[in-house]
Amino acid sequence: MSTTIQAIRGMNDILPETIHRWQQLEANLQDWLAAWGYREIRTPIVEQVSLFKRAIGEVTDIVEKEMYAFQDSLNGEFLALRPEGTAACVRAVIQHNLLYNGPQRLWYAGPMFRHERPQKGRYRQFHQFGVESLGYADPDMDAEHIVMTADLWQRLQLPGIQLEINSLGDSAARNRYRSRLIGWFEQHAELLDEDARRRLHSNPLRILDSKNPAMQAMIEAAPKLADDLDEQALAHFETVQKITASQGVQFRINPRLVRGLDYYNYTVFEWISDQLGAQSTVCAGGRYDALIEQIGGKPAPACGFAIGIERLLDILEASQQTCTPASPDVYLVHAGETASAMAWDIARQLRAAGLQVIRHCGGGSFKSQMKKADSSQARYACIMGDDEVAASTLTLKPLRSGEAQITLPLGDAIARLTQEETR
Repeated sequence: MSTTIQAIRGMNDILPETIHRWQQLEANLQDWLAAWGYREIRTPIVEQVSLFKRAIGEVTDIVEKEMYAFQDSLNGEFLALRPEGTAACVRAVIQHNLLYNGPQRLWYAGPMFRHERPQKGRYRQFHQFGVESLGYADPDMDAEHIVMTADLWQRLQLPGIQLEINSLGDSAARNRYRSRLIGWFEQHAELLDEDARRRLHSNPLRILDSKNPAMQAMIEAAPKLADDLDEQALAHFETVQKITASQGVQFRINPRLVRGLDYYNYTVFEWISDQLGAQSTVCAGGRYDALIEQIGGKPAPACGFAIGIERLLDILEASQQTCTPASPDVYLVHAGETASAMAWDIARQLRAAGLQVIRHCGGGSFKSQMKKADSSQARYACIMGDDEVAASTLTLKPLRSGEAQITLPLGDAIARLTQEETR
């Protein structure tokens, strides 16, 4: 006996009962991005493994342990499901020479894939809205990303979300800091857990993100990256702070905020929610001025951020923000051979008038059809029998109010329904 095939663990179905929440949020995000002057770009889900190794870093957790990578059986290429969106967006910008006509403000949305241990707010297939500004070197773009996300939280009436920022400086500063950090952790090797010891020489900055309680005091006392920043990095960061504060956005400087991807430099930021438990970051990003050249393009500055859609929906649900699913305008009930044949044409006319219509399918008595009309949550049942067809009329029965049903000429019935729909 065969077993039932189920979805892959950590890759979730989004069912019709909940999809309206996604659709409403996605529509809000698209309107918000349009208001800030960003244009959409779409890239493939599958990219070459070398893209992510070059962009993210070969010794990051994403590339080493979490990436879904495989060899194409046809041509032998090593491919991967995208674990994040920035590298793919930058690759597309380089390939199509989009910076030829000047800087670009772009956004994208879709599923990302990481082979992680599934838990609430962390899935193997997850969805992001990403924003990338390419060709902008000045700190006002870093600030724009912070201020525009603050604008989004206000639009969504999102509670309990706080901003943390930091500066990573340039690569020289990070290298100086890396050496000092390794020395510090080596002095306290007895406190390092297995994961920290593994990262000690490959990616020591990630140890700062450890949630191990036994290591917190030692990490808190570790050297601070700010001590290695040069004047240019400090000035850049100071300007970001001034603009952000001038726009009424509150923030906290977190010296342990380093982000998990190697391509970041200068400003990094995270929006943290107290509604998400362990997976508290709902939006994160920063500047990555070397990435375009690193992937193979002409040197150009850039910065961006990504929003986790599942986590954002969790916050909205936790704050008891309701989202009512869209209901059809009309459920078309038809009885009789002639009426059933005409129902196709009536449904077409109703849809052409801008109405959402469910035509009853599957036969059944008038009573059973009316039960289905009521359960559909439609505003009206439109009733057609052979008598209505002969008289070119349509009977309208309101399903969400106590009004009496009424029979009208077909044109008048459609006009009444459309007037109701626009109220």
